[in-house]
Amino acid sequence: MTPMVEALGIHKSFGATRVLRGVDLVVQPGEVSCVIGPSGSGKSTLLRCINHLERIDSGRLRVDGHLVGYRERNGKLYEMRESEVAHQRRDIGMVFQRFNLFPHKTAIENVMEAPVVVRRQDKAAARARAVELLDRVGLADRRDNYPAQLSGGQQQRVAIARALAMSPRLMLFDEPTSALDPELVGEVLDVMRGLAREGMTMVVVTHEMGFAREVGDALVFMDEGVVVEHGAPREVLGNPQHERTRSFLSKVL
Repeated sequence: MTPMVEALGIHKSFGATRVLRGVDLVVQPGEVSCVIGPSGSGKSTLLRCINHLERIDSGRLRVDGHLVGYRERNGKLYEMRESEVAHQRRDIGMVFQRFNLFPHKTAIENVMEAPVVVRRQDKAAARARAVELLDRVGLADRRDNYPAQLSGGQQQRVAIARALAMSPRLMLFDEPTSALDPELVGEVLDVMRGLAREGMTMVVVTHEMGFAREVGDALVFMDEGVVVEHGAPREVLGNPQHERTRSFLSKVL
């Protein structure tokens, strides 16, 4: 089976700061891989490299068997044109910490935007799909509301519906609940649980250890730009093998 995500020896620096230092990661189709670790460990940067929002310095990164952002000739990588990268990103949905909704567009208009503009989808078809997706995330009755009229949890659910509108094969979540009040976290996690049950391949950077234990197929602990430990969530959380993992979990569990 071709992995949905295959990262091999990924290095990334910002100036003199080495953020990723040889990261290896494999995510199979239909798998939910949760990534945990302290701030500054490289988790979010890794996600951004997967859809080429950040360029890697070295290594190989493939999604569904295809190099992301590059072509390889004679062992050397050559960066694709931005239009080619944008075409690749259509199959990769991403949900950020901040919701990044268009404030001047309603919920349904936010969900319709990319299918109409990027995929040139008929507006009527895009609207019907948007209604279906907003219903799926429990917001059918809020489709004509603007972001400012929605709670943080509702805005994040619109953001998930917006990402799903492009029918992605892979969903990336960058700490999707970290900007939410505690009582709103559950409604977003419920939507993500539903996606997992439906077989969506997901890479989730999260601090929600309960979600990782319950929903995750794999748990990755990162620190200082490397993968320190990788295994089944219950095993990593219940019986971590590395001292650094044990130290981190003792502070968050």
